[in-house]
Amino acid sequence: MKSLPKLVIFGDPRKEGVSKAIEEFAGFAKDNAEIVANCSVADCSAEILKECDYAVVFGGDGSIISTARGVSEAGVPVIGVNVGKLGFLAEFSVEELKDFFPRLAKGDTPIDKQMMLSCRVFSNEGGNKVDKFHSSAINDVFITAGPPYRMIELKMLVDGQPLASCVSDGLIISTPTGSTAYNLSSGGPIVSPKMEAMVITPICPHSLSFRPIVINAESTVEVVGVRVNEGTTVSVDGQVSMKLSIDEVVRVERQSCDFLIVNNPLRSQWDTLATKLSWAEKPKYKKNSTA
Repeated sequence: MKSLPKLVIFGDPRKEGVSKAIEEFAGFAKDNAEIVANCSVADCSAEILKECDYAVVFGGDGSIISTARGVSEAGVPVIGVNVGKLGFLAEFSVEELKDFFPRLAKGDTPIDKQMMLSCRVFSNEGGNKVDKFHSSAINDVFITAGPPYRMIELKMLVDGQPLASCVSDGLIISTPTGSTAYNLSSGGPIVSPKMEAMVITPICPHSLSFRPIVINAESTVEVVGVRVNEGTTVSVDGQVSMKLSIDEVVRVERQSCDFLIVNNPLRSQWDTLATKLSWAEKPKYKKNSTA
């Protein structure tokens, strides 16, 4: 007899609808799975993750992203259940997950590997290189000007070679997964999450010719703060951040592990773009228009 799939459940009970969705799913999973733990990322130990086959996350994309950063090194696939608003990464509803469960129990599960980024910030203190910050990123690493909101200047290098000096409100370095997030809002391209690449997109550059660029996933990008504001920050996925000072170096490269996510076989990535972002939607015409 095949053993039941072992699950760890994540979700912020303070968010509307999350507790109810978890309770509903737990009732269903009682005879269909073994729930190893129901916890937050901060409270989930490596020992718990080693026991689990899947991490089921109830919430929106923010909840999935924060969970994925915590479980990716353990190689635990994430199942996103949408209880938020957009839910671009949260591919399942509670009902869809119930319908999908027989395939999950048989191990017939479509899992995508999506690349992550590693972000480090270095400073030079007394001639010594000091590692001040480190985090993995699912979506992006971005630098924003911050108060008093003057434009900042950032020097960029790719694999040690100077790329450009960017005078702007900031800069975004995104994964293909994150290309539909801040990158897209800033005029960057949509990149298939199955690709392996990084997208560099300036935020409101002081140049008509500075356009986003897509580079090899194995590249190392270094960004140096040449002129920054008091409130200039480097942020990871919009969830973890630190202040960036002049001459500090932000190094972004591919993370050694990937983000594993279970796909909903009822939806393709293009369906998600069309239904949730209205991508390539046709113009709406008035009925009986004579124009």
